[in-house]
Amino acid sequence: MTTARLALRQLVEADREAVVKVFSDPEMSRFFAADFSDPAAASAMVDRRLSYRGPAGQGHWVIERDGEVIGVAHLRPSWELPGEVPELGYYVASAHAGQGLATEAARAVLDHGFHALGLPAVWALVHENNAASRKVATRLGFLDVGSGIHYGDLHRVLVALPAVHGRPHHVELWVPDLAEAERCWGWLLGELGWSEFQRWAAGVSWRLGGTYVVVEASPALSAPEHDRMRPGLNHLALHVATRAQVDDLAARAAEHGWRPLFADRYPHAGGPAHYAAYLENDAGFEVELVASEGPATGK
Repeated sequence: MTTARLALRQLVEADREAVVKVFSDPEMSRFFAADFSDPAAASAMVDRRLSYRGPAGQGHWVIERDGEVIGVAHLRPSWELPGEVPELGYYVASAHAGQGLATEAARAVLDHGFHALGLPAVWALVHENNAASRKVATRLGFLDVGSGIHYGDLHRVLVALPAVHGRPHHVELWVPDLAEAERCWGWLLGELGWSEFQRWAAGVSWRLGGTYVVVEASPALSAPEHDRMRPGLNHLALHVATRAQVDDLAARAAEHGWRPLFADRYPHAGGPAHYAAYLENDAGFEVELVASEGPATGK
């Protein structure tokens, strides 16, 4: 990741000496339970970061300015909050404080979490007395949702949510048979947690969060069928929480107007790391149900 002034890259063993040097200033340990100005403690901290094993795309980065390591950042499952929620951390050497570099680095990691990884939320734990770090979190749009004892002392619990800007508002599908479309789409979207949103003579919609899907038998239809192989919509892909739920939906789909596609390559028709069911209905619309759950190893 790069910003106007910084480069962030994966932490590697060769960075150990530079990271230990960053934390040699006692001021860097002011809000930690451990004293990382002790080289042994700092080196042990580097060991913990290097041994990280977790979801792809998350991890630990060094922050560089003009080729010099000036800090570290992380986005990884929280060691303190339940549910292994993704937690953001950012640390810039005291010599570089007051220049907005922590905000710049943390924003890059936060954007990576939301835009590249599609995380639904990112959490942060900031020491109650660390006013500078709390200001950084505020600039990044984090919301203060409480406090608790974490990492051995009182911390504010903060959460950031992805912005609405640029996200889908709605998808509209024109269908030849509204009753049949409602039978298959209504079942599938209902199973995935969508709720009926709007209904009128020619159509119906279902909503999940801020996005809704419309099926409409519009009087302006110019053809009696949908052909996903022509220019236009090829398919709609939807997240499913677990691989087991993908299997369950795929097994029951035929009862609700769907038939399997690429069944001989199920569930990896999209590649060995992609667990999904591909379905088609009688109107020729294709849907892809993608498991959000990572590989069984968690690596």
